[in-house]
Amino acid sequence: MPTIRPEMDLTAELVALVERTEPDPGPPPGTREPTNDELRDMAERVLAQRPAGPIWLFAYGSLIWKPELEHLETRPTLARGWHRRFCMRLTRWRGTREVPGLMMALDHGGSCAGLAYRLPDADPLEQITRLLIRETDDARPTNVPRWIRLETHTGPMEALAFVVSPLGANYAGRLPHPEVARTLARAAGHWGSGAQYLHNTVDRLAAHGIRDRNLWTLQSMVADEIRMLALPRAA
Repeated sequence: MPTIRPEMDLTAELVALVERTEPDPGPPPGTREPTNDELRDMAERVLAQRPAGPIWLFAYGSLIWKPELEHLETRPTLARGWHRRFCMRLTRWRGTREVPGLMMALDHGGSCAGLAYRLPDADPLEQITRLLIRETDDARPTNVPRWIRLETHTGPMEALAFVVSPLGANYAGRLPHPEVARTLARAAGHWGSGAQYLHNTVDRLAAHGIRDRNLWTLQSMVADEIRMLALPRAA
């Protein structure tokens, strides 16, 4: 029998109330984006630690619904010792300096179900560099590449993941759910809103049979926040 997916409280209609396009303010004062040479050097260091065999990439958030990379195979997987958390502060992309947003990263502790993508064998340096361009938030990055151990139905594997660095410029720490919900219900940038990011992630995880209890709680809280913010407009 097909799996029945429960209805999300955070609907596309509620997300649309938050959607807006903000201009990209660029890096905050005192920070900068990594140069192309720095990103390529980082990619070379990542590949120097590459395990034997194909390159696998661990997807736990936006890489599930917007991978932007060709992949040859997908496997459901579990990362023990890591969990999803909205722990990166954003003042661009899905937030602004006036209304900062939040993004997920892998933080220490717990476990995280996701997908493993097998990348093509050709030109690994170019593929990893493209990933770094997408995922690296600052010259002193908060979202950093790391090879981690995954469990799959065919046995363990090593895969590349992006995990949070507490030393990163945008690390927000362990925020309580109400603060995260208030932020995601209000923040948006030139890539879209925090509510859209959460909605897409929960929806695509559910499509793969993955239910993250924390994200499920958050989507309901964000839905309530958006309804509350919309009340004055309806009055």
